[in-house]
Amino acid sequence: MTRKVLVALFALLMLFSVVACRGGSETPDASKSEQQGTEPGGSEADYKIAIYTGTVSQGEEEYQAAMKLKERYGDKIVTATYPDNFTSEVEQVIQGVLQLASDEKVKAIVFVQAVPGAAAAIDKVRETRPDMLFITGVCAEPPDVMAAKADISMLVDELSMGTTIPTEAARMGAKRLLHYSFPRHLGYETIAARRQIMIKTCKDLGIDFIDVEAPDPTGDAGLPGAQQFIVEDVPKKIAEYGKDTAFFSTNCGLQEPLIREILKGGAIYPQQCCPSPYHAYPAALGIEVKGHEGDVKYMLQSIREKLMEKGQEGRMSTWGVPANMLMVGAGVEYAIEFCEGKFTERHDPEAFARAIKKVSDEYKVGDIKISNYVTGSGEELKNFYLLLAPFVDFSKPIE
Repeated sequence: MTRKVLVALFALLMLFSVVACRGGSETPDASKSEQQGTEPGGSEADYKIAIYTGTVSQGEEEYQAAMKLKERYGDKIVTATYPDNFTSEVEQVIQGVLQLASDEKVKAIVFVQAVPGAAAAIDKVRETRPDMLFITGVCAEPPDVMAAKADISMLVDELSMGTTIPTEAARMGAKRLLHYSFPRHLGYETIAARRQIMIKTCKDLGIDFIDVEAPDPTGDAGLPGAQQFIVEDVPKKIAEYGKDTAFFSTNCGLQEPLIREILKGGAIYPQQCCPSPYHAYPAALGIEVKGHEGDVKYMLQSIREKLMEKGQEGRMSTWGVPANMLMVGAGVEYAIEFCEGKFTERHDPEAFARAIKKVSDEYKVGDIKISNYVTGSGEELKNFYLLLAPFVDFSKPIE
């Protein structure tokens, strides 16, 4: 399969991943945003930056990132949330952006997740505010569309995970990689493409690739039935293939029982379908989140403690920073530099790299791999970035 075909397929996966991994209703609430901003020192600010995210139930990671930045920068930051049912409430998504832009001190809007309606919202704002800086992350609309609308756009590099996940599994000692999925997911051409990359990578690494069909959580048995299958099947597979078997599932709802059974059986878990310390690990390991929302270091330390109890450090991993938190933080840092005149071009690759590095240094996750999206026709979208973070396997103390 050619690179051009893969990147064309990637566009489909982006829309699927936004819908598949998130929930469902709260209207945008730009009234939560203060109308007058001040610098932390108390003097009147010359600009404000708006952050538009999902709600706690819809997208807690980006929401908590926005709250953290609000606490850090004070009234320079204003926030609002789009409705949980964004696919059926596109007009409210757009109205939320327009309400943020109605404050003339707002000079930049960071939109994560950039759900359907983001492109139309940008067009509407630019009718009266052509100067507005737009930074979008987790873009659900086609990359070429968003690249033409926003000044900066970001996504997780899903297809590259077809290489990184088996590579991480092999590094952790895996002799085989077991891939749980079902026909509906494999009907998404890009999920199928990632699977093909995994198969090739496993072959190159000298490890076996094993397909296992799991029940579809949208089927007759629902999510409980699909989860029960994982609870029953993982111990069987560990008994059959041995502990040096790595497991991966394409479905978010199956991650919690998968983590729990892998921990019990001593197998290998290279990454969730959506890498983040907050994705399934807390529930699977019984980690208390209340009072520690958005505290990534706490979560990583807590996961490590739980894994060490079972001797599983070094055999289970994730990313050291939730991708959505990375995108929100980098978007705000980029916007601050722009609003303060540290660069003048609305798209500045060096400024973007600085913003990513500042956030990655804050979370102490190491170097983030940054690449540009390439369309199926071979066009490189200079302002549309794909991100890959290093793995944290919990074998070392969390700094």
